[in-house]
Amino acid sequence: EEVPNPSEMLLSDRRDGISGSCAVCLMEGTRPVIAEIQALVTPTVFPAPRRTANGIDYNRMCLLLAVLEKRLGLKFSTCDVYLNVIGGLRIDDPGADAAVALALISSMRDIVIPPDLIAMGEIGLAGEFRTISAADQRAAEAARLGFTKIALPKRCIDAKTARGMDLIPLGGIYDALTLLAKQ
Repeated sequence: EEVPNPSEMLLSDRRDGISGSCAVCLMEGTRPVIAEIQALVTPTVFPAPRRTANGIDYNRMCLLLAVLEKRLGLKFSTCDVYLNVIGGLRIDDPGADAAVALALISSMRDIVIPPDLIAMGEIGLAGEFRTISAADQRAAEAARLGFTKIALPKRCIDAKTARGMDLIPLGGIYDALTLLAKQ
């Protein structure tokens, strides 16, 4: 049975005021879909921390953890990390990297991401944000669902992308950390 608005369905049970949760707009074929990424980062007493990923490639999660640890000095190596995409979605879109990174940092630092913020962008090994495809379509879907702030790579920002939202340009992973520090 067709779901007329999957984005609204996937966000319907989203709770405010909890760290480790970030919205992202993905491209499923030619259709933009907004999903929620949740992360739980907790200290471990075991020498080998646990890593669990549902809905996102395990190796991609490990790569992002390595970038965050190397470039920002965050000690994920002493923590268990659980990552989940709500609603059973399977993400193959590298544009979800920014939301994953924000959710991980948010959980580790226990900083709540504003519920009206959505993040998109691919992260390279040097910690740089790379452009994503269909940024205008993604921004339009985010605006339609009431998001007022959008964090995306600097090169994706233009007049068409704005759509009345506050644009937060991301050049490197340090910009994501700075964004959360302002919360």
